Amino acid sequence: MGRSLTDLGIFIGKRLLQLIPVLIGITILTFLFTHLSATNVCNAWFPHADPTTIANCQAQVAQPIVTQYWNYLVNTVHGNWGASVSGVAVFPQIAAGLPATLELVLASLFLMIVIGIPLGVVAARSAGHWADHLVRIFYLSGWATPTYLGAVIAALFVAPYFGLPSHGEYATNPPPFHQWTHMSVLDALLAGNLPWTADAIEHLILPALTLAFINMGIATRMTRSSMLEVIPLDYVKSARMKGLTDFWVMYKHALRNALITTTTVLGVTAGGLLAGTVVIEEVFGWPGIGAYAYTAIGGGGNPPNFDGAIAVVAVFAVGVVVANLIADILYGLLDPRVDWR
Repeated sequence: MGRSLTDLGIFIGKRLLQLIPVLIGITILTFLFTHLSATNVCNAWFPHADPTTIANCQAQVAQPIVTQYWNYLVNTVHGNWGASVSGVAVFPQIAAGLPATLELVLASLFLMIVIGIPLGVVAARSAGHWADHLVRIFYLSGWATPTYLGAVIAALFVAPYFGLPSHGEYATNPPPFHQWTHMSVLDALLAGNLPWTADAIEHLILPALTLAFINMGIATRMTRSSMLEVIPLDYVKSARMKGLTDFWVMYKHALRNALITTTTVLGVTAGGLLAGTVVIEEVFGWPGIGAYAYTAIGGGGNPPNFDGAIAVVAVFAVGVVVANLIADILYGLLDPRVDWR
């Protein structure tokens, strides 16, 4: 049964439609958080407001719950996500920090794929032997390392040893060019500035590698398990009998089917990486929403920012949903048994 681009479009469209009730559910949960997490929501929203602001808030809270939710939904869509204690709007700060966090997560995912998946193949090829045991020790070390501990060790010991920077996006901030996307490496490339591109990559390596190392065991373990299921199958044996090299058999024939499970798990992991950015960004001074979340919940002696914390929860939840959508689409591309129609 052939599959066309039209079928692919229908497949993606169905997945997008399925996101609508999920996104509505996220808004309901965040709405409930804002109303149930404090006994007096007006004081929580406006801790230092004047009596008029408090009175207006109390008038809104007195409205029917459905009306309150609708107003909350409208404000969310229009970017009115509240403000910090000092009166700084939440949405512009989230929008400014999100690209940097996406850059960090994507770089970590890239490292998990280019390092974790080949390690899983190596472990499967030498199952039960010394290479398999070494790979297992490597990814179990990452799994067993708390995020804060891994980040601190990388910043204090790994960075000086290898001469890598451990704070910020560039050697000096702001850089001498316009930041179009607020993704450090991409902005430096768009500016055509190769020295600053190299500097941005150097600053990205350590936080991305730390975040990837802590989560790399998922990609490695799933690849190893899937490869062990695929290697004994007839089509892999047939490829060997045709005289193909072991490398070609493993990576061309066996790995593609093994990646079906790994891709799904990586989609879930991508959303989970967002939670790890809270500690990683704070330790490495990375200017994303993870660092903003740390400040919003009262980290570093800062006053808690109720609206900011709820906004970060909503953004992270949407990130998990989008990551699962992408994994769904990749699963359909990799597995010919999935009916796109």
